[in-house]
Amino acid sequence: MLEDEKIIDDLFDQDDELTDKQKKILAAAVGFFAEKGYASTSTSEIARKAGVAEGTIFRHYKTKKELLLSIVAPVMAKFIAPFVIKDLNKVLNQEYESFEDFIRAMIVNRMKFLQQNMPLFRILIQEIPFQPELREQFKEHVALKVFAKLEQLVKHYQVKGQIIEMPPYSVIRFTGSTVFGYIIARYIIVPEAQWNDEEEIERTVHFLMHGLSPKK
Repeated sequence: MLEDEKIIDDLFDQDDELTDKQKKILAAAVGFFAEKGYASTSTSEIARKAGVAEGTIFRHYKTKKELLLSIVAPVMAKFIAPFVIKDLNKVLNQEYESFEDFIRAMIVNRMKFLQQNMPLFRILIQEIPFQPELREQFKEHVALKVFAKLEQLVKHYQVKGQIIEMPPYSVIRFTGSTVFGYIIARYIIVPEAQWNDEEEIERTVHFLMHGLSPKK
């Protein structure tokens, strides 16, 4: 199975009931959108790569934008939400004794997802600044599925005295921008650099826990 087709199989659940032609269309779109960008990709070249008539694309997806959204929506749901949503109860039940342990585990967990789904992540990063619909979907997933859980998480560790008193939304923003800044640099901006992931993860965690000030 081709890499893009495997990504599509992994991305969509069995009950999505995609036809073989839809899977080929989505796989071709992922390849082109990741490599060339949404704006530079035509539906005709997607159709050629998928081995279908261009009209077949529009029978399943009314517009090229709808095709893009059908790919990115489940990416956001699976990239952003699962670790926090599924594992939050474990966190609160002391599986991660400290906020530091949670951050470290979250980075490792999401990096594994990225390594298996890099074309999808590239599409998300490339297109979200330019597509209002994607930004709205992003807000929806973060606001409804993640933010409230993260706020609960931050308050939990603040009560334990592991995070300073600060509005939870600020803690979430600082943590998210630091973690994703590392991930974007690692996989999008300079992937060719000689990365030592273990050391970089520890530096990222250390920065979040202690900042840049020297110990007193």
